[in-house]
Amino acid sequence: MRGADGTALRAWCNDGTGPPVLLCNGLGAPEAAWPGLVGRSSGYRVLSWSYRGLTGSARPADPARVRVEDHADDARAVLDAFDVPAATVIGWSLGVNVAFELALEDPARVLGVLAVAGVPGGSFSSMFAPYGVPRRLRAPVGRWSSALLLAIGPMLPPIAASLPPWPELLSPGALRGPASEMAHPGALRAVLQEFSRHDWRWFRHLALAIAEHAPLDISRVRGPVTFVAGRYDSLVDVADVRRAAGSLPGARLRELPGTHFLPLQHPGVLLAELRRMVPAS
Repeated sequence: MRGADGTALRAWCNDGTGPPVLLCNGLGAPEAAWPGLVGRSSGYRVLSWSYRGLTGSARPADPARVRVEDHADDARAVLDAFDVPAATVIGWSLGVNVAFELALEDPARVLGVLAVAGVPGGSFSSMFAPYGVPRRLRAPVGRWSSALLLAIGPMLPPIAASLPPWPELLSPGALRGPASEMAHPGALRAVLQEFSRHDWRWFRHLALAIAEHAPLDISRVRGPVTFVAGRYDSLVDVADVRRAAGSLPGARLRELPGTHFLPLQHPGVLLAELRRMVPAS
């Protein structure tokens, strides 16, 4: 399919017959990161796509067209391509930014938002909280650390992001989080393999564009909204997720003993949260 500016995008559907769900995935993550959702028998018709320049989608002619707003345009184009007037939207990490951007830009097309391990804008200012990095330094440190992607290789970033701070690593709660990833070794392997294929210069270009996405006022978002946060997430400050949920009357918040990789760690819980919002067929 093609985005509004003509960029060729790889879109995907699980051919399910249930209520439509638009998955705004994590940056560079494959559909396999959602083992509880993407199967045809999940009870949902799941739609998704690859972000610009990743895993089958082309880079835009204008390299600057990789803002969160551009990804939201692509999300709308995916709905159009599959002839879906409106859907419940799931966002993970970067996808939370995209989901809320779409909900604010085009509210008639978003029936509800399940926001997983992410905040509605200001993502870089939410990073590294478990390591004691002061908020004023988080965005600069995030930009600086993104340069390490070019040097440390394709495997270390997702592995490191899935580990809690070392003082918590051996606690019972932390072990229940990261250790549960191994309940889906095939999905975890698929995610790591997908990351290993990325052009890391382009990946960093996309990541830095996220840093420019300012915090959103989500008080105008309608429909059910649920936030799910991992207590050991090094990339998203749980306090920021709580604050976002508190800014929207009626929003639901659930905190889990997990990290940034909640779709792999708690697939059953996330599917249950989706079913609270829209029952499966």
